[in-house]
Amino acid sequence: MGGPMGMVDSAVPVAVFILGNTLGGLGWGIGTALGSAVVLAGIRLARRKPITQVVSGIFGVGIAAFIAYRTGSAKGFFLLGIWSSVAYGAAFALSILVRWPLVGVIWELVNSRGTAWRADRRLVRRYSLATGVWVLVFAARFFVQNFLYDQDEVGWLATARIVMGYPLWLVALGITVLLVRGHLRSRPTAAPAAG
Repeated sequence: MGGPMGMVDSAVPVAVFILGNTLGGLGWGIGTALGSAVVLAGIRLARRKPITQVVSGIFGVGIAAFIAYRTGSAKGFFLLGIWSSVAYGAAFALSILVRWPLVGVIWELVNSRGTAWRADRRLVRRYSLATGVWVLVFAARFFVQNFLYDQDEVGWLATARIVMGYPLWLVALGITVLLVRGHLRSRPTAAPAAG
């Protein structure tokens, strides 16, 4: 997720956008947000960090800035994040319903264990609970930020975006690990092959 620098990368363009918008209007907000994203990308490249985060960071800020420009409102900067929470939440919820909880799919993919986990009902249940935690995270992000958007509370919207970003993700990640690792530790390992 980018570690501490990832947190900075996600918070700085939002904070700079609000500052620029407050001091100089929407154009300044958009310009400073894009400028900060480019500077952060340059720092990442200079430190030889993965290019995918650089590109996705600039792309995300660029889309948010474009929406703000098209809507003519500073709160438009936050629409992409608000509606992406709906999309992610729906995908995670659907994965529970079809019994392929996304936390399980991702966890097992990262650990190169294939799909054998699907035969373990207790593990599927744990992965479903962990996936449900993420559904709640995305739902909370949507409802809180959409409410603030409707109320035209741009400053509070920026605060919610930052607080409900990495800090909330880290809490959800901790709960996910607690839910899953306990079962994985108690799972019997395969007996070594005779020979």
